[in-house]
Amino acid sequence: MTIERIKSYITGLDELIQGGFPKQRTMLVSGSAGSGKTIFGMQYIYHGAKNGEPGVFITVDERPELIRQDMANFGWDVEEMEEEGMMAILDASATKVGFPSDEKYSLPQVGLDVDELILKAMKLVDKLNAKRLVLDSIPGIGMQAGEQEMRSVILRMNYMFAKEKVTAIMTSEIPEQGFGKGPTSFSKYGVEEYVADGVITLHYLGAGSGSNRSMFIRKMRGTAHVEDVLPMEITDEGIIVKQPEKGYNY
Repeated sequence: MTIERIKSYITGLDELIQGGFPKQRTMLVSGSAGSGKTIFGMQYIYHGAKNGEPGVFITVDERPELIRQDMANFGWDVEEMEEEGMMAILDASATKVGFPSDEKYSLPQVGLDVDELILKAMKLVDKLNAKRLVLDSIPGIGMQAGEQEMRSVILRMNYMFAKEKVTAIMTSEIPEQGFGKGPTSFSKYGVEEYVADGVITLHYLGAGSGSNRSMFIRKMRGTAHVEDVLPMEITDEGIIVKQPEKGYNY
């Protein structure tokens, strides 16, 4: 049985994962601060919306107005897609710090309630008939919940994503780490990578002229993929993944 695919719209990535992410599955994108996780998620949502696939972007860490401003640097008119009903941003950042939100879609000003967040997100998915969803980020929720509770939260969210038949991306934070230099972590709580159907880590090493970015596909269920560290750039058009220097059989 052939697995249906949904394009990531991350330039250079889809041809390395047999055409895209497995449809209606959950992907984990992990990385250190500044590695490009939010850009990755918005590139997936925005270009999906531009190509007829509505999406919901849940922001727990960053204010929506700042996300719109940052994405405009890539020529992405997020507000236009929102006005056309092709995407929605659910603001969970304000409630996390106890402030009211001016956003159309937000949570009550009573502290971050995970069940309320899931319910609101699923209502938005139904309203837009969304095919794509991004949760940015899991550790942002974890600030309001203990580590043990977060394991349950991650499982519940993954179940709801599957029930709503969206292809979802969850982002998580990991410390920057060199390959081959001790144990490598792939998530904040150590459970996300087992729940997710795909795991991608983003890396940002060095500084100044010596800095470099890379991507590593840890796993992708039902998908043949490269197993090498892939060079990556954040350009004025978004994230670009470069092909490995040598040919691989995958």
